[in-house]
Amino acid sequence: MNADDAAADQLPLIDQEDRLMASLVPLAGCRLVEVGCGPARLLRQLLQQVDGLECAALEVDRVQLARNRSEPVCPGLHFIEASAAAMPLPDGWADGVLMLKSLHHVPLDELDTALDEVARVLRPGGWFYVSEPIYAGALNALIRLFNDEGVVRAAAQAALDRALARGRFTAVSEHRFAQAVAYPDFDSFEQRMMRPSFADHRLTPELIAAVRQRFEPHCGPQGARFVRPMHVRLLRRR
Repeated sequence: MNADDAAADQLPLIDQEDRLMASLVPLAGCRLVEVGCGPARLLRQLLQQVDGLECAALEVDRVQLARNRSEPVCPGLHFIEASAAAMPLPDGWADGVLMLKSLHHVPLDELDTALDEVARVLRPGGWFYVSEPIYAGALNALIRLFNDEGVVRAAAQAALDRALARGRFTAVSEHRFAQAVAYPDFDSFEQRMMRPSFADHRLTPELIAAVRQRFEPHCGPQGARFVRPMHVRLLRRR
């Protein structure tokens, strides 16, 4: 285990990120935008807990978007097909924007444009909550066998730094923690992590076998359990 992995194992465990967010920003009566919403689990949780929310959930993956729209209607939650670099929302529409493990999926040549779009759709003084995985830990070591995100995760952080330097935002706070992640078996891990609808990891039988070999030592009677180290940056639009 290297120093980064050891440090990741020492982070405080936070299973419910909605609680962290609620402790950092006002939510009641807000208009929220989630960029790259995936299944929008956190927005669904917030809508059950917080009064008066209106949420725009943006997703570019049409497979995931179709799944979202096929589920029972959640009042206050609106799914929109849109990329981070072109949000079909009026200037200053949102009180808060969140990106959960999605900023590093924005194409590198669109990162600055995407962050300018975040600033545009936020009202003055609105907040921007960015939660990104830290490039460390046992789960990361496993995933990078088929999807090494070292470059794109670093690029996402550098883009945030540039947006701050350009005066688009001011920094409010940073938080590092770990999230528990569990898989009942390797087949579950393969489907969830190796075969996402939004990416082709060019899997081969040999690569799958190599990942399985590295996965199995983590398995116990209740499956494989990991912690994913996370880094939250909370910014505010000037």
